Amino acid sequence: MSINIILLGPPGAGKGTQARKLVEERGLVQLSTGDMLRAAKSSGTEMGNRVAEVMARGQLVTDEIVIGLIREKLSEGGNGFIFDGFPRTLAQADALGHLLEETGMTLDAVIEMQVEDEALVRRITGRFTCNNCGEVYHDDSKPTKKEGVCDVCGSTDLKRRADDNEDSLKTRLLEYYKKTSPLIGYYYAKKKLHSVDGLAQVDAVATEISAALNG
Repeated sequence: MSINIILLGPPGAGKGTQARKLVEERGLVQLSTGDMLRAAKSSGTEMGNRVAEVMARGQLVTDEIVIGLIREKLSEGGNGFIFDGFPRTLAQADALGHLLEETGMTLDAVIEMQVEDEALVRRITGRFTCNNCGEVYHDDSKPTKKEGVCDVCGSTDLKRRADDNEDSLKTRLLEYYKKTSPLIGYYYAKKKLHSVDGLAQVDAVATEISAALNG
């Protein structure tokens, strides 16, 4: 059965991890705006050229362009989609709603991953990634078995995001609360919202999400 969902939550809440599990277990397609923009930029399509021009000027890509990219992806069909990183604002939520209506699709659920700010700071400042295969690690909860070496692919190219520090995180959280948190009330009013404990173990969070999707 096809299902379309939005993952909501502050940076570091674990949306990417849960999106990957949903892709593996349910065959959903993850629509990450960052990934879509990078792919479009080098695609050579008309939309891709527009993206490349805007990014070359150092400007932000408009909602219209992002919706255009999402429209292209939706036309490819599949078992359903995970919207990750979009919508971020009420205007984007309205635009996505209209697009789904136009294409005869529905939004089935919005999963809000709740995490306390202090816990987020601890989670994010300890996070690092394998630059080769993308596996995510943490100083406390998931260190590599051998220091400096990825458990999955054996690469020693491990990195931390430059903005994974306390000051940058506070700025990103403030941006989230100002622009994105109003979506929680928006989707609650539409009876689409399901809240889960983003601080629980990864498998426990996945179980909560699965229960929400199965109704």
